[in-house]
Amino acid sequence: MRLHFIFGFLVIIAGIYFNLNYMELILLLFAITFVLIAEMVNTVFEYFADVIAEEKYHPVVKVIKDISAGAVFVTVVNAALTGYLLVARRVDIQGGKLLVRIQQSPFHITLITFLVTIGLVLVMKLVRKEKDLLRGGMPSGHAAVAFAAWMVITLVSLNPLISILVFFLAFLVARSRLYAGIHSMLEVISGAVLGALVALLIWQVLL
Repeated sequence: MRLHFIFGFLVIIAGIYFNLNYMELILLLFAITFVLIAEMVNTVFEYFADVIAEEKYHPVVKVIKDISAGAVFVTVVNAALTGYLLVARRVDIQGGKLLVRIQQSPFHITLITFLVTIGLVLVMKLVRKEKDLLRGGMPSGHAAVAFAAWMVITLVSLNPLISILVFFLAFLVARSRLYAGIHSMLEVISGAVLGALVALLIWQVLL
């Protein structure tokens, strides 16, 4: 389920990157949601089969689990084909014009920056096997997003005063996580550095 969420994030970022229209994005979101729902239903069937089974192993239970897992596989294949058809068509049509379109659309780059930042935070927490992905743990997601916003605003405005003021706001966000006891100093600093570096790297690559 966690892997599905990560791949879903990556697919949404790809959709924004390739400038899919609203209908194409809706189709993409439906495909992703279909996979997540199928995975949840599969989990329900597995638990239900384990509960009703009188023995530790039962051939019928195995068949039920195999069929429900196969249903998830079908939805994953459907999502993969949907994503491929949408993105491949864009690549064939747009070719070298993709980067030009992104350069002319700071909003899309900003959205990609925040999605990538959040995605990396979740991946790092998954790798570290944190108990709660949305609260606490290494790194601080709030600090990462706050300092990514600071970097984006700094690069867009090119105004030192605005940059200093937004940095102060980002610092207050990071400080609040530290003083609330939700994160340690290292987690807050790691999140801040991650967010700022991701934003800087994305804007240097796409602009």
